[in-house]
Amino acid sequence: MAGELFIGLMSGTSLDGVDVALVAFNQDNLNDGQALNVLATHFLAYSQPLRSQILALQHPTENELEMTALMGNTLAQLYAQAVNQLLANVQISSEKITAIGCHGQTIRHRPDKQFTLQIGNAALLAELTNITVVSDFRSRDVAAAGQGAPLVPAFHQAVFSSKQENRALINIGGIANITYLSNAGEVLGFDSGPGNMLLDAWIKQHKNLDFDADGAWASTGQVIMPLLSAMLAEPYFALPPPKSTGRDLFNKTWLTQKLSGESYLSQDVARTLVELSAQSIYNALLADCSEVSNAYLCGGGARNILLKNRLQSLLTHTKVETTDALGIGVDWVEAIAFAWLAKQCLNQKTANLPLVTGAKGTRILGAIYQH
Repeated sequence: MAGELFIGLMSGTSLDGVDVALVAFNQDNLNDGQALNVLATHFLAYSQPLRSQILALQHPTENELEMTALMGNTLAQLYAQAVNQLLANVQISSEKITAIGCHGQTIRHRPDKQFTLQIGNAALLAELTNITVVSDFRSRDVAAAGQGAPLVPAFHQAVFSSKQENRALINIGGIANITYLSNAGEVLGFDSGPGNMLLDAWIKQHKNLDFDADGAWASTGQVIMPLLSAMLAEPYFALPPPKSTGRDLFNKTWLTQKLSGESYLSQDVARTLVELSAQSIYNALLADCSEVSNAYLCGGGARNILLKNRLQSLLTHTKVETTDALGIGVDWVEAIAFAWLAKQCLNQKTANLPLVTGAKGTRILGAIYQH
């Protein structure tokens, strides 16, 4: 257990819950494969009422300022519960933890209007855990005219870069984001478009399930080519990087507009939504990344067998695997990344990549709530 101990917290656009990772960092140069050790992980699921309340805050609603603040408190309490449970599981006291890196729950992401909002009341989290908390990682990059997202490419570069392979790290959560790591050291990163978000909403509406396990339901349908074409015509897909997106664009209203009142079989729409994710990821790789020899998937979408197989079919000259092959499980990459981001902040080291976000320069990311 040698090295500084950090905890990373990640709750993403899929709204399934909070991922917690306890990480030991032994040295600053992570790329030798020995300097990062994942000691424990934990997952705390969101209840269905909580998910519904968070979704309601994604768009303007009555008394939203108070509701957002109260939700921030609720999330802080859940985050603290998850952290304290993880520490109890491994019998490590809070005094041993240098800091928590907390992404928070994104409620709005509008870099075009120079703001982004992730809630979770970091001050309360510090009080409830007796641990220093680093949060609000996106705002400084947005203030520097950047997208504020994706934030994980710098971590990917530190941990996953290779001199032998041109690698693509593809995180498929609610939104899919791509990090390209060339064997020459070039790094590129951006959001390609929807990951699981639209499919999750669709299966919830029609099957009352939170997600389509293995893509089993979508596998019973057929791709609706006119619908796929209409969705791929979304201008966002044609934008060059730097770019980022979220529920502000890709939501149920967007999908309803694309359906245009047509009465399609629900499983066919599901299959088309999987194809949208696969095609938008493939098109983005083709347009913006040099030849990729190996693609590594992480996030919940990495477990969607149909999506993974479609990506392999499209990427005929690329081996598609998961980050398990690189030593980090698909569910924990982002939580570990926020532990690393907290470490960077406390060490006063920059953590954004201007080529990725479009910021005017490198910046130290995060706000510190000292315990």
